[in-house]
Amino acid sequence: MAEEQATQPAAPQMRVLGQYIRDMSFENIVSQKGAAPDVQPDVQVQVNLDAKKRAQDNQYECSIKLNVTSKAKEGDTVLFVLEIDYVGMFHIENVPEDQMHPFLLIECPRMIFPFLRRVVSDITRDGGFPPLNLENIDFVSLYRNEIARRQKEAAPSEPVN
Repeated sequence: MAEEQATQPAAPQMRVLGQYIRDMSFENIVSQKGAAPDVQPDVQVQVNLDAKKRAQDNQYECSIKLNVTSKAKEGDTVLFVLEIDYVGMFHIENVPEDQMHPFLLIECPRMIFPFLRRVVSDITRDGGFPPLNLENIDFVSLYRNEIARRQKEAAPSEPVN
């Protein structure tokens, strides 16, 4: 029994050490122009992820950067713009080196996203709009798309005859 336990790798462990807003900007553009139109919004959300190792052993940082633009569906009137960089700090053990990159860009954002969602909802409500409740983000798909994009960029282009 002891031999079986010795040959089995230890299960991955992750602890959230902290999370915070690194940078944030919210602009209520429609109110700055002196108007408060009763319009249907068209909300566009861009997501960028980043991760890096911290100086301490087994500690990493993951950030979710959102760029949210709300425009009126009729016309091009911008209602508001929100940019936020939300960071989580993690203690991670027993993750093989070759699996660390996807772990940091899939599992870590998945852990902090519910908190970011609440922050975005509060900011938009406090900014004079109905609370924006972000849809769940498929971090696996986002990761795969980014890897495919990088591979495509790195591939030498075929000469055209």
